[in-house]
Amino acid sequence: MSAITEHLIDRGDGTAVELFLAQPSAAKPAGALLFVHGYQRGLFLGGREAVDDGSLLYFSSRLNVTAAAVSQPGFGASDGPADFCGPDTQRAIVVALDFLKGLPTVDPARIVLYGNSRGAVASAMVAAQVPDLRAIILASGVYDLEEVYRNSSRGVQRAIETEAGLSPKAFWDRSAMYHCDKIRAETLLLHGKSDDRAPFDQAEKFAGTLSKAGQLVSLRTFESGHRIPRQQTFPILRDFLMRVFTSTSAYH
Repeated sequence: MSAITEHLIDRGDGTAVELFLAQPSAAKPAGALLFVHGYQRGLFLGGREAVDDGSLLYFSSRLNVTAAAVSQPGFGASDGPADFCGPDTQRAIVVALDFLKGLPTVDPARIVLYGNSRGAVASAMVAAQVPDLRAIILASGVYDLEEVYRNSSRGVQRAIETEAGLSPKAFWDRSAMYHCDKIRAETLLLHGKSDDRAPFDQAEKFAGTLSKAGQLVSLRTFESGHRIPRQQTFPILRDFLMRVFTSTSAYH
C-alpha cells in the first residue's frame, strides 16, 4: 500500500479541487471508491476527514482498490465559495471522477461514488450526469431540497438561502428526486430512522422513485439519527463493495 497523496486539480474554470488518494499495491487496474464528505460542523476539513478517520486506508487495503476523497468547494484546500451541493460542487466531484478514470490503477468501469449528508445530495445529482458509475452509496441525504427546506430548522434554511438561493432552478439543481430517470448506477441508501436533519421519508421516497424508474436500489435503515455509527455501516459497505467490484455492470 502506497502512502496517501494529496492532489490539487483544476475544476475546469481555474479553481482548485482538493483530492486525497490511497492506491492499492496491485499492478493491474481495479475498482475505485470516491468519498464525498458532509458539512463537518464548521471544521471544514474536506476530504481530509476520510484520511484522518482511516477510511481511505481501510477500504483501499481491505478491498485492494483505489480509495479517494474530494473536498467540496469552500472545504479543505478546494477553492470556494460553497454552493450547498450545487453545480460547482457537482462539477468538483465530476472532475475528481475524471481524475480517477485516468489512473493506471483504476478500471473506469468499476468506480463507486459514496456521499454522506451534503455529499449524498451532490453525489445523487452527479449520478444523474455520469452514466457509467458502477454504483452509488448515499448516506443521510435529502433528495427533494425544496420540501426539506420548508420543514427544516432556521439554521439549515439560512445555509440554503445563503449558499444556493431559493429560486426554482436552485432547488431543481439540487434535488435528485426529479432526475431518477437519468441515474443508471446501482444505488445503496443508508439512513437513520430518527434523522432530524434529513427526514427518513426522503430516503423512502427516493428509493421508491428509483425503483419505479427501473433502477436497482436498496435501502438499509438504522436505529440512529443523522450520524449513523460506523460500526453499523462498515459491514454493509464491505459486503456491498466486494460484490459490485467483482462485476462491471449492475445488470450482470
